[in-house]
Amino acid sequence: MSQAQQPSRRTVLAVAVAAAVTGTAAPAAAAAPAAAADAPGRARPRPIDYRAWTTYADWRSGTAEGTRAVSGRRPGVVIGVPAGRTDYTDPHTGTTATWEYATWTSPVHRLTTPATEVVASWNAHTPDGTWLQVELQGTYSDGTGTPWYVMGRWAAGDQDIKRTSVDGQTDGRSSVWTDTFAVDDASTGLRLASYRLRLTLYRRPGTRLTPAVRRLGAMGSDVPDRFTVPASTPGLAQELAVPRYSQEIHKGQYPEYDNGGEAWCSPTSSQMIIEYWGGRLTAEQLSWVDPSYADPQVDNAARATYDHQYQGCGNWPFNAAYAATFEGIQGVVTRLASLTDLETLIAAGIPAITSQSFLKTELTGAGYGTSGHLMTVIGFTADGDVIANDPASPDDEAVRRVYLRREFENIWLRTKRYNASGKVVSGTGGVCYLYFPAHPTSHQRRALAAVGVH
Repeated sequence: MSQAQQPSRRTVLAVAVAAAVTGTAAPAAAAAPAAAADAPGRARPRPIDYRAWTTYADWRSGTAEGTRAVSGRRPGVVIGVPAGRTDYTDPHTGTTATWEYATWTSPVHRLTTPATEVVASWNAHTPDGTWLQVELQGTYSDGTGTPWYVMGRWAAGDQDIKRTSVDGQTDGRSSVWTDTFAVDDASTGLRLASYRLRLTLYRRPGTRLTPAVRRLGAMGSDVPDRFTVPASTPGLAQELAVPRYSQEIHKGQYPEYDNGGEAWCSPTSSQMIIEYWGGRLTAEQLSWVDPSYADPQVDNAARATYDHQYQGCGNWPFNAAYAATFEGIQGVVTRLASLTDLETLIAAGIPAITSQSFLKTELTGAGYGTSGHLMTVIGFTADGDVIANDPASPDDEAVRRVYLRREFENIWLRTKRYNASGKVVSGTGGVCYLYFPAHPTSHQRRALAAVGVH
């Protein structure tokens, strides 16, 4: 059975939260009633706020305990003089090790639109013997605060720690579901008004090793709660030359990573865009893969994005962080508001990875239904239809698909939908991964700024 046919863990979690709080199968990300949000004559502010710390001034603006800011073409933050030592017991191996650590805490960021959901993402270099943790702490719209929530424990490799999200985090008003902070019952009107992020950098004691974090950010959103979204007007005919990879040809390979390739839509999509931007793996990096396997870089991407708690390769920030391990590439997780946003990016040469869920009857030509699937948008036809590299294809040649604009727009941007059993469940509301050059052109910078990414 392919990933496209299985219920995603993310969808199951989101529905469980809503059901526990409200007694109904409403999405965890429910926001203001659509009727109010879309009332005639009422302009709704952009419901998505992405904020990142990337510049030397940004890194100097935070609170450092053992870290120091570094300048240069890619400013960042590294361990200076460690703040102390701590023991960490890896929950997936049972191994306890001692680590030196240092922390950096961002200034408070007040969201332009108070949020029901927040997803953090980061770009970092973690040489062997180092790793990092990202946490979020926020203030609710009623003035009370959240605890510090762990948004991920991450390393590029898997020899020192097992890359992991952390389950069971809640204060009774909000929870963390794998990679997403969510207000438990958005119908109460409670929102997250502001937040700050904390980085903890770890290294083996007595060494001069250090992680180097080049980008740290978060996307907060309060997207309209709706089954259908307004139609956009086509405005671009262009197609980008993005490599094509099928997840299905990897079926059965390395089942320790989410049962093999049939579940690898996210890393397969990531690998397509990584190679579009020139990211390449060496023969040595791929030497662990069975030489009889085609496209071994996809197997590597699955291993490099695998979340040992989630037990899958679809952790959103882990995919963005993997992309940014390649020289010259940045990666973020955000939401877009419309296909017009996607057209703006494509016109600047920037493809995007979109997350959507749909019944087989809701996307003409897909041939499957899914509770959660990633694919790469690479362009638009003259009629405005979406050109996508869909990894849920039988082989690499079949990956390029054309999907009807109106259908694609709705399945990607909605927050509520009916599943195959007729129950109301959640949609992703425009989630996407954006990978782009470390030093974008002026055209690319303008396009990214137009969709809220700086």
